[in-house]
Amino acid sequence: MSFQDKTLVCVECGDSFAFTANEQAFYAERGFTNEPKRCQTCRQSRKTQRTGGHSAGGHVSDSAGYGGQRALHTVTCSACGGEARVPFVPRGDRPVYCSDCFSQQRGSSGYSRAARY
Repeated sequence: MSFQDKTLVCVECGDSFAFTANEQAFYAERGFTNEPKRCQTCRQSRKTQRTGGHSAGGHVSDSAGYGGQRALHTVTCSACGGEARVPFVPRGDRPVYCSDCFSQQRGSSGYSRAARY
């Protein structure tokens, strides 16, 4: 199938934008039947609003998977007795460590993420 560049009008801002032949081929390859309704700027703005300002694949330590804030729970570190903030509700049947003690426990146990694979 032969595609040719098209000029479309954004439903949000009213500006014209190009729907290139390459984009059309990409849409067809993926089975998309509808043409885009928004220009690149409006699509990006809408995406940012949906994700709460975080990129979908980016890593932000205080964000949950869908742009919400991760709930942190304050507990007492099992090793040093200091305050620790963890992203889960402790069950009480296992020790919970602050960041420093967790790193020490991990290092002293010989545990290595690479060793598991």
